Amino acid sequence: MVVRSTAAPPTPWSRSLAEPDIHQTAFVHSSCNLIGDVHLGQNVIIAPGTSIRADEGTPFFIGENTNIQDGVVIHGLEQGRVIGDDGENYSVWVGKDASITHMALIHGPAYVGESCFIGFRSTVFNARVGAGCIVMMHALIQDVEIPPGKYVASGSIITTQQQADRLPDVQAQDQQFAHHVVGINQALRAGYRCAEDLKCIAPIRDELNLSGARSYTSIIVDELERSSEVASKLGAEIVEQVRYLLNQGYKIGTEHVDQRRFRTGSWQSCNSIEATSANDVVAALEECMTSHQGEYVRLIGIDSKAKRRVLEAIIQRPNGQVVSSGSAKTSGTLYSGATASATATSTRLSAEVVDQLKQLLTGGFKISVEHVDQRRFRTGSWASCGQIQATSEGDVLAALEAVISEYAGEYVRLIGIDPVAKRRVLEAIIQRP
Repeated sequence: MVVRSTAAPPTPWSRSLAEPDIHQTAFVHSSCNLIGDVHLGQNVIIAPGTSIRADEGTPFFIGENTNIQDGVVIHGLEQGRVIGDDGENYSVWVGKDASITHMALIHGPAYVGESCFIGFRSTVFNARVGAGCIVMMHALIQDVEIPPGKYVASGSIITTQQQADRLPDVQAQDQQFAHHVVGINQALRAGYRCAEDLKCIAPIRDELNLSGARSYTSIIVDELERSSEVASKLGAEIVEQVRYLLNQGYKIGTEHVDQRRFRTGSWQSCNSIEATSANDVVAALEECMTSHQGEYVRLIGIDSKAKRRVLEAIIQRPNGQVVSSGSAKTSGTLYSGATASATATSTRLSAEVVDQLKQLLTGGFKISVEHVDQRRFRTGSWASCGQIQATSEGDVLAALEAVISEYAGEYVRLIGIDPVAKRRVLEAIIQRP
């Protein structure tokens, strides 16, 4: 991905020469002008023709899963700052899961909260727009603080706090629309990234040439993200896990053990994996599996900064079986974990998932759950079931089973959250439709 990004120029008020910080999963179109201290989070998409200049007011923050659409301008005054969700000062803060749509202007000092929608040609200047707000087309938001969850109609001019305080609440259909826009743009992000990768796009072109009937737009996000993995022995879920670990900045390792030593937990390391691309890591995993056929092989996720493991997941068993959701004993469960657990016999979850849960709880991580139906799964539009407050294994298992029962016929995934770093360490699908 060739990105037109440059350092901030030296000026009387700043000589930092700061450069953009772009997460490896983000997509930035080559026609975007990206200048200065701009942080782009995970899965951000920056569309063609945008101008994001942190050369006067600085820094800028754009949170994960946010989409910045065609013609958007983001700039800031040299004076004036807002406080971001991390407690630091910013010229412009745009939270996660937000949509800044075509030709909108965000001019700092400005704060746009998570899950906000800013409509076509609308302007936000010297203002705070609370989380979950919907601002429709051709609106002006200036010198005010809009409370969370408010609706601003097209053409509105909101320049006094009294006007802001009287705004109506966002309705459920408005929230669904905004959520849908985020999902659509995540599909576009995946598609653009795939189009730049020959290994990813070649199978799609071949399929189109053979069938002549399936349109490019009908290919779902899941396929675009994984089409380069068609020939992999590993299941799509394991490859997805690898991608997630790499996106979080974790290292990948592998270990193996024969059946006799498995009983004592005497695992041995395979060759070190230095690769950082998903395809290369998958190839290294398969090499370890081939070299140690007839043995257990497990995937290790390593937080190199904290010097601890965040994941141990068995990916091969002695019978040659590659562990995946399709081979688990209980339908709809995901590979994961190290050894079988006795508590698994009393739960609908597999032994591997129970072990994964144990590791998370032992590591002090929080547990959350999300669900999505088959249609919205294609756009990655997961909905939260809420964080599980329980800390005992039995109570957490019970809570997971309750969610699985409530959302029978849908995808359900387990989320592991590091409360200190405030980030996810695991996303694991535990039920499929």
